Amino acid sequence: MRPIQATVSQHALAHNLNVVKQLSPNSKVMSVVKANGYGHGLFNVAHGLHAADGFAVLGLNEAIDLREAGFTQTILLLEGVFDARELNIAASYHVDVVVHCQLQIDMLQQASLIAPLHVHLKMNTGMNRLGLMPEVYLQALNALKGCVNVSGITLMTHFATADEALGVEKPLAIFNSLVKHLPYAKSVANSASILRYPETHLDWVRPGIMLYGATPVSGTPIEYFNLKPVMQLTSQLIATQILAVGESVGYGQRFTATQPTRIGIVACGYADGYPRHAPNSTPIAVNGKLTHSVGRVSMDMMFCDITSIPDATIGSPVELWGNIVAVDAVAEASGTVGYELLCAVAPRVPMKVVD
Repeated sequence: MRPIQATVSQHALAHNLNVVKQLSPNSKVMSVVKANGYGHGLFNVAHGLHAADGFAVLGLNEAIDLREAGFTQTILLLEGVFDARELNIAASYHVDVVVHCQLQIDMLQQASLIAPLHVHLKMNTGMNRLGLMPEVYLQALNALKGCVNVSGITLMTHFATADEALGVEKPLAIFNSLVKHLPYAKSVANSASILRYPETHLDWVRPGIMLYGATPVSGTPIEYFNLKPVMQLTSQLIATQILAVGESVGYGQRFTATQPTRIGIVACGYADGYPRHAPNSTPIAVNGKLTHSVGRVSMDMMFCDITSIPDATIGSPVELWGNIVAVDAVAEASGTVGYELLCAVAPRVPMKVVD
């Protein structure tokens, strides 16, 4: 069996959830577990986050899976339903739904449901993905207030630049100008705004990436926020090579030795979810010591410089990211974000859960 493995720490999940609760003591916590728990496994993270007040998912199948596994918390469909037939399924499993467009309002008004639904009415405050424009938002709210298929309403929006210099001032002002004094629960804070903007900690907060121990704020490591990495992606060296000056390793000769260099071949490649475009000098750890990658990542293997780690040999442990190598450091070197790397871990990689 190939030695590559992803390990998910439920202790780290619980710790990161407690950080959210400490920052937002007066808010309920809607843990975002979409995309198979950001690549960690839906049930793995749901059990680790069992103390959350709710779970946000993308698909109705995920909501059903959580309910049938015995989770009783609020469960929210972040994009709502895509077909009117899904409304009764959501109702039968007591699943909340986002409403972000007039079509979804029409579906609710025309449906014959076994039970009314709690809806989360989404306002577009500048993200320009989903949500009703501010000028029609109150009209939509009034329509839902009068709908027999609606049991309750939460008001929500999503920030486009909470992790950047622009911040949340403008979109939050738009939201507050319309609904601040209305008697409904409100939900606006994502991970970055939980960490940076206490004024966004309303009735609900919706942490995502911070729960998994990756930073939502580029350039700020998770240690600054007292977060712990949840996933450790590990493997082993399966061979070693000595490169003479002028020799290369891997496809395309993307690395050529300028001095005698000892190379470790790692059982991990882009078919496991590691980014193919990771450049030379992407951080990696061998035998618990930091070094860097060399050459082009191939489907099943990648390469690292072990010249300064003389005890490294076949079978030596390798950490691709986790406790020594931050997933955000690999992401930054590769021109992407930690979200993508965590979500991209391939199904062929065995996943182990630890307390």
